[in-house]
Amino acid sequence: MPKNRADSFAEEIQGAFPENKDGDGQREKQGGDESEGMDGGALTASNRRGVIHCLTVIGQIEGHILLPPDSKTTKYEHVIPQLAAAELRDDIDGLLILLNTAGGDVEAGLAIAELIASMKKPTVSLVLGGGHSIGVPLAVAAKRSFIASTATMTIHPIRMTGPLIGVPQTLNYFKRMQERIIDFVVGNSGMDRETFCRFCFDTQELANDVGRVITGREAVASGLIDELGGLDRAMDCLYSMIERRRRGKQ
Repeated sequence: MPKNRADSFAEEIQGAFPENKDGDGQREKQGGDESEGMDGGALTASNRRGVIHCLTVIGQIEGHILLPPDSKTTKYEHVIPQLAAAELRDDIDGLLILLNTAGGDVEAGLAIAELIASMKKPTVSLVLGGGHSIGVPLAVAAKRSFIASTATMTIHPIRMTGPLIGVPQTLNYFKRMQERIIDFVVGNSGMDRETFCRFCFDTQELANDVGRVITGREAVASGLIDELGGLDRAMDCLYSMIERRRRGKQ
């Protein structure tokens, strides 16, 4: 029997991670819908409305430096090839990004966000629980963003760990890194630069830091996130985007 589109894509992604080949990849079928279980925080599912690649971004975004083994992480070297494959494969119709992240490596987070923002296929993000720090650019990178009413997002200046050199060049480096984040968020959301900077450098909100925690409703009201809603609304939006794209190709 020929393989369906979700099966083919799942096998290709799993082939990129030899350490995960022992997984049984059990498939569930019901009413003509099919889904493929996958390691690496991703799932590809298909039904009559299309084939969706679902990417989960959880814990901390791990960059070039390995985090402790007891930390929940999303590894950028796993996510980047998944996104590239989802964009290149003709049998993948759209991308759903589920976020519950505490932030993490700035370079890795921006790399993933830039890749999502440059995709031509329909993309929808949904913030669940929290989309903090570098999770903010990841949330707004999709063509349409959603946030749960109970979710929060933390906006704050970049932080640096490890030894620092006390020279003016260090401060200039911080400024340039911060500008990269501000430019990306403002360019990919409805939030203006003044509001983002006001939230980012607020000294009255956080007890031991600079910045602000905003709720789901505040994120939508400020223009950072497009809509308030959960998985149902995010999926309806994604399917509508897929249908419009199909009509445009006819």
